Amino acid sequence: MGAIEVNFDGLVGPTHNYGGLAQGNVASQRNGHLLANPREAALQGLAKMKLLFDLGYPQGVLPPQLRPDLASLRRLGFTGSDAEVLAEAARQAMPLLAASSSASSMWVANAATVTPSADSGDGRVHFTPANLNCAFHRSLEHPTTGRVLAAMFGAPQHFAHHPALPPVAQFGDEGAANHTRLCRAAGSPGVELFVYGRSAFSGQGPTPQRYPARQTLEASQAVARLHGLSAAGVVFAQQNPHVIDQGVFHNDVIAVGHEQVLFYHQDAFLDSPRVLAELAEKLAARGGCLQPIEVPRSELPVEAAVGSYLFNSQLLSRGAGGMLLLVPRECREHAQVWAWLQALLAAGGPIAEVRVVDLRQSMRNGGGPACLRLRVELNAQEMAAMNQGVMMTATLYRQLVAWVHRHYRDRLGEADLADPQLLRESCTALDELTTLLRLGAVYPFQ
Repeated sequence: MGAIEVNFDGLVGPTHNYGGLAQGNVASQRNGHLLANPREAALQGLAKMKLLFDLGYPQGVLPPQLRPDLASLRRLGFTGSDAEVLAEAARQAMPLLAASSSASSMWVANAATVTPSADSGDGRVHFTPANLNCAFHRSLEHPTTGRVLAAMFGAPQHFAHHPALPPVAQFGDEGAANHTRLCRAAGSPGVELFVYGRSAFSGQGPTPQRYPARQTLEASQAVARLHGLSAAGVVFAQQNPHVIDQGVFHNDVIAVGHEQVLFYHQDAFLDSPRVLAELAEKLAARGGCLQPIEVPRSELPVEAAVGSYLFNSQLLSRGAGGMLLLVPRECREHAQVWAWLQALLAAGGPIAEVRVVDLRQSMRNGGGPACLRLRVELNAQEMAAMNQGVMMTATLYRQLVAWVHRHYRDRLGEADLADPQLLRESCTALDELTTLLRLGAVYPFQ
């Protein structure tokens, strides 16, 4: 049965701010405490969704989460009314208020790991929300993520939902940001590449010294088991610890794959020859032919990849043949990266077109085009069974743009997080959004 890949992009939330919370994310730490523009951020994300929709790609929407997360602040000992909790947190522990107010759920590449029915043991699409336990502000996300995904993909005969892995260091799971699926074509059996930073139990291999390795081998193995994947359809690869220490906190900052193409930096993996050989062998056994595009360190250093987010781009099949690479504006502004991309196009090959999108608000927090989307491959029956209210249309785009203009502020700083009115604005906005997207009650206040 034929299938299509749907990109579900995360809507930027009303509390979008620059808290500098993500250790190892160079952009996030560099831009911490700048004034943010939530309205512009949300509109930039919607413009990317509309661009792909207009180009003919199926495009869905994932809603933001409620922030500030007062329930988490109360678990940490802050008491009283909502306004009192916010005021006390701001006075006693501003970093905790910033963390509980983070709009990081916008980067839905971290929302979950998804296995299509063509690969799973029971012929259903499987979802496992990521526990994201490497950072407090992200560890708050998975309960709501699970409810949202269940509201979007509710038919149990087609969709299987698993709880997040245990929230301990041994099972650190960062979702699809460390997971890539390769296949001959959509709908055909594929090979799922799980990239990890460290082994929690065996202690095998070197580890980064400066920044944390967020994904563990054991977490990747657990997700593969939960999704019923066979050994013939899985490759586990360790991320190069030296690039983690240079700001490559997820694999999708140094590699991106789609169908038979793997676009990656020479230093992405600890043992690239082995990884490429195993991928090629297993993909060939499933009717495919791996097309690797390696970027040599001699032509583009890791620093250039991190500074431009070249590999945090979206790789999409074109109806006209070849592939489209959707890159952030920062690639156009980085002379070395842009020259390399022009040379890539001139040389021919799988990537036939490059388009630029402006995601400056997201990029300042360390999230590019690939961070903002979760890929879900669906066949015709699965597509018909999912919640159609979250699928982008021209009408929904206009409604969401108007919704953003009604509810979002055009500037937000750290001090604004303690404003009780911001919480009320967020609740009002999200309550209206669930009606627009036909999601039902997915937030604790509903």
